[in-house]
Amino acid sequence: MEFALAACALGTSAKSVGSVFLVKYVAHDTPACCTYIRGNEVEMEKDRSISENLAGSGMVEVRTSGLTGAGDQDCKLAIVPVRVKSSKGQRAVKTYAFLDPGSTASFCKLDLMDKLGLPGRKTRIILRTMGQEKVVDNCVASHLEVAGLDSDVYCEITKLFVQQTMPVDRSNIPRQRDLENWPHLKYVCLPEIDANVELLIGINVPRALEPLEVIRSTDGGPYAVKTVLGWTVNGPLGECDDSPGCQSTVSINRISAVTLDELWNKQFETDFPENNQDELVGMSREGRKFLEMADRSAKLVDGHYSIALPLKDRNFSMPNNRIIAEQRVLNLKRRFVKEPSFHKDYVEFMNNLIESGFAERVPDTDLERNDGKVWYIPHHGVYHPQKGKVRVVFDCGASFKEASLNSHLLQGPDLTSMLIGVLTRFRKEPIVLMSDIEAMFHQVRVPEEDADLLRFLWWPNGDLSQHMVEYRMVVHLFGVTSSPSCAKFALCRCAEDNKEFFSQHVFETIMHRFYVDDLLASLPSEWEAICLYEDLRKICAKGGFNLTKWMSNSRSVLAAIPEEERAKEVKDLDLGQDILPVERALGVRWCAQSDTFGFSITFPDRPLTRRGILSTVGSFYDPLGILSPVIFTAKRILQDLCRKGLGWDDTIPASAAQEWRGWVK
Repeated sequence: MEFALAACALGTSAKSVGSVFLVKYVAHDTPACCTYIRGNEVEMEKDRSISENLAGSGMVEVRTSGLTGAGDQDCKLAIVPVRVKSSKGQRAVKTYAFLDPGSTASFCKLDLMDKLGLPGRKTRIILRTMGQEKVVDNCVASHLEVAGLDSDVYCEITKLFVQQTMPVDRSNIPRQRDLENWPHLKYVCLPEIDANVELLIGINVPRALEPLEVIRSTDGGPYAVKTVLGWTVNGPLGECDDSPGCQSTVSINRISAVTLDELWNKQFETDFPENNQDELVGMSREGRKFLEMADRSAKLVDGHYSIALPLKDRNFSMPNNRIIAEQRVLNLKRRFVKEPSFHKDYVEFMNNLIESGFAERVPDTDLERNDGKVWYIPHHGVYHPQKGKVRVVFDCGASFKEASLNSHLLQGPDLTSMLIGVLTRFRKEPIVLMSDIEAMFHQVRVPEEDADLLRFLWWPNGDLSQHMVEYRMVVHLFGVTSSPSCAKFALCRCAEDNKEFFSQHVFETIMHRFYVDDLLASLPSEWEAICLYEDLRKICAKGGFNLTKWMSNSRSVLAAIPEEERAKEVKDLDLGQDILPVERALGVRWCAQSDTFGFSITFPDRPLTRRGILSTVGSFYDPLGILSPVIFTAKRILQDLCRKGLGWDDTIPASAAQEWRGWVK
C-alpha cells in the first residue's frame, strides 16, 4: 500500500490568526499522481576510470568572484612547474602546480588523471569559498607523486580530488620577465613550460608548501618563497588593466571532504533555509561587467530586445569543432532508425524551433566563415517525465581542444528573485494571479555577428535521406550559461523603458513577482487583479514577451481572461459550478479552490535501512518548511540511527522499525 500525504496551511482566512496546520492521509493505488524527489544517495564505485566516474556527475566549477576591486594590481600566485607521476608508474608529466595554503585538500584536473591513467572512486565534498558553500559530486584518487623540474625528490599526495577546471589559469603564473622591475628578486629563477595549471596542492601536503628560503617583499612588491618544488613568487607585480588575462580572481579559502554522515548532519542545519537567505546579494566585478555589456548592446529590434553574447574577450578564436557536432548527430541518426517515435517527436520539436523564427539556415555567404567566431553546439533529446514530450537539449558546455562556448561567456549576476520570497509574497493577498512567459529565452535576440557561435547541424525537415546542413540560433538559447541573466535583463529593461506609461505597481510586479519565467502575484481585490492582468500583457508585449497560461483563484478574474489565454486546466471550465483545479506554484501544489498549499508524497517499498529512510525523507519538496512538524519524527529517527553508528545498508533495530512504520501510517 502506498500513501499520499496532503498537508494544508490555511491561506487568507488565517492571516490574522496565525498558522493553522491540517494533515490528511489518503490511500492511493498508483504513484502516478504523486511526485517525489530522490534523497542524497552516492554510489561508491571502484576500479573504473576517472572519465567514466565523472560522466554526468554535474561537476561544479571551483571559482569565486565575490570580492570587488581585487584586480587593481596584477597579482601572481604561488604556481610552479613540476613533474608528476603515479607512485605505481614511471611516466612523468610536466605541468604547473598551484601551492594553495588556503585549501585543506588537493585537486587535479581530469585531463592530468587521464594522462597518468590513474583510477578513482566517487565521493562527495563540500566546497567552501568566499561566502559560498556547495556540496558537489566528485572523484577521489590517490598515490600521486610530485617533484620539481630539476629534482628527483618526490612528495607523495596520498589523496586528491578531481576537477574539470581549476580556480586559476595561465594568467596567474609568474614569469621571469615579471621580475625585471624587482631587483630584490634578481636571483630567483622561474622556469617556464608549455602547460596549463592542472594541479592544486593544499595544506594536506605540508612538505610541498614548507618554506625553505624566503625573500621578503620591498616597497609593497612581491616576495619569493623557495620550496622543495622550486621558487614561487607571490604578490603584485604591476598594475592591472582591463584585459581578460588580468581579471580579479579569488582563490579557494577552504575545502574539506565530507562523508554521507556529515552531509546528513548538515541537513539538520538547513530545515529552515529561509533564515539564511538574503535577497540583497552583492555584485561581483564580473557581474558589473556583464551589466555594462548588456546595457551597451541592448536594443529593441522588430519588437524584441537584442542583447549581444557577453563574451569575456571579443578577441578570441574558437577551434573548428564541426567534427564533434557531426559525430553527435550521427549517433542521433542511429537512434532515430531504431526508435521512429523518438525521431518523429524530435523532428516536431526542431521544425517548431525553425518555423517560429528562433533558428535559421546559415546563409551560403557565411558557410565558409573562418575567423574563429564559429561554434557548433551538439544536441540530444530527453523526454519530460510528466508531459511525455521530447525536449531538445543543446550541450553548450561541450568542449573541444579545451574550449567550450560557456567557458568564453560571462554568466552574469543572479537577477532572479528568491524562490522563497516569491512564494511568500504570492500568498500575501487574497486574490492570486499566475502566468508564464512563453519561451522566455527565445524572445531575446542575438546580434547577427554572434549567431554563428550558436550553430548546429540538422537535416532539412528531419529527412535522414538528405545531407545534414548548418543552422544557427538567432535567439538566446537554453543551456547557454548567460541566457538566464540576458533574459531577465531584457524583461527588466522592458519594464524600465515603459514604466512611465504604467503604474509603479506594474513595474514592481515585473521586478519582484517573477521567478525566471513564472509570474506569481497576489492582490487585495478582483478589480486590481484584472487591471494588473491587462497592464502586464501590454507592457510585456512591448518587449516581445507573451504572457500565457493565466490562472487565478477568483472566478471573476478568470472570466475576464479569454479562454485561449488561460491555463489548460481552466480553459474549458464551467466557472459557474466546476471546482477550480490544483496547480503547481514553483513546484509546490496549490489548490485554487481552497487556496491552500498541499503535498502528495508516495512511500515506495524501500528497505528499512538508513539509506532507504533517508531517500524517503528526502522526497519531500517543501521550500517553505510547512511540513517540518510532520517530518520531524522521521528526521529524529534518522538522527538516532546515526548516533548508533549503523551502516547505510544495515537493517535498523526492531524498535526503530516499529516507530518508522507508525510514523508512515
